[in-house]
Amino acid sequence: MFFTMTIFSRRTNNSFLVMTPILLLLGFMIASFKITGVESVGACYGMLGNNLPPASEVVNLYKSYNLDRMRLYDPNRAAIQALQNSNIEVMIGVPNSDLQRLANDPGYAYDWVYGNLVDYPQVKFRYIAVGNEVSPINGGTAWLAPFVLPAMQHIQTAVLSAARLANTVKVSTAIDMTLIGNSYPPSQGSFRGDIRAYFDPIIRFLVNNNAPLLANVYPYFSHIGNPRDISLSYAIFTAPGPVIWDNGLGYQNLFDAMMDALYAAVERAGGGSLKVVVSETGWPSAGGVATTFDNARNYYSRLIQHVEKGTPRRPGRLETYMFATFDENNKNPEYEKHFGLFFPNKQPKFPLRISMGTGSGDIVSDGNSTSLGWVKSDM
Repeated sequence: MFFTMTIFSRRTNNSFLVMTPILLLLGFMIASFKITGVESVGACYGMLGNNLPPASEVVNLYKSYNLDRMRLYDPNRAAIQALQNSNIEVMIGVPNSDLQRLANDPGYAYDWVYGNLVDYPQVKFRYIAVGNEVSPINGGTAWLAPFVLPAMQHIQTAVLSAARLANTVKVSTAIDMTLIGNSYPPSQGSFRGDIRAYFDPIIRFLVNNNAPLLANVYPYFSHIGNPRDISLSYAIFTAPGPVIWDNGLGYQNLFDAMMDALYAAVERAGGGSLKVVVSETGWPSAGGVATTFDNARNYYSRLIQHVEKGTPRRPGRLETYMFATFDENNKNPEYEKHFGLFFPNKQPKFPLRISMGTGSGDIVSDGNSTSLGWVKSDM
């Protein structure tokens, strides 16, 4: 028997539907995790806290633990300067507040790209995220929707004008999952009819420029929005077996189901094999429903493993940015303050291991859940 469940965005109360059976919570929690060969995982560097370390220390933190991909939400000058010669690949954001001017003034787009990217040749820029979670059906951002595509086009023109960036930096935008209309089964995923006029041209832009779609994906909000039908184990990767089957593909976790519904929707909108990058995903460790250290640790540690494999519909590495680097005490509601992998004093929360590129970093536990340390594996 299947039940309707509602999946919520991190920043809105909009929802879409998917179906799953109820599962019992899997109680076994893992004390420590070791993962090797991870090359697909980065972290989001949010700065909405009054107790966070300086950007130079944050970059050193990433380097110490071989986190070699970072998402910045705006062109923070101190962070960009600190990233020089770090070898960290950067997704840099165009704030929503800049979209209208960028859409209306191509010259400002040139200034933005040259001032924030071209002037820093020692920074490895990877993506420009033009706007974050703008939607024509979200009352808070709907007025910005007409500016997203023109802003992307003007930023793209400016990028192409810079020889150093033209073949390496991709221009995209970050969406939330409320743009999805149908999502069950995942193979039948499709976008809402009332956003197609807005979003189909963006899909065409991405296809024409060989750029990925950026998506913020949060199983946490799906679980707390409908805990009766969306089991905790399904949401945090601990279900003992497939929860749903779709054309012979088994779905053991909600993350896969959400991603494959998005892939199907993109394909129906003319995206074909368009790449999707998970630009945010995470689980808070305090401040709300199901916000425990164990739940957050399970989500992040199993996510790190899982994205190396991809989804049932799209096997292979799935580039993913964990939200977020630090707890941010200026955010609201309370649970929004507790998404960090690290406390503001740079101490890690969880026993995890991230191994990337030529090095590796471990977060390890001494067996006491209140005493955690993150050490490099070559120490």
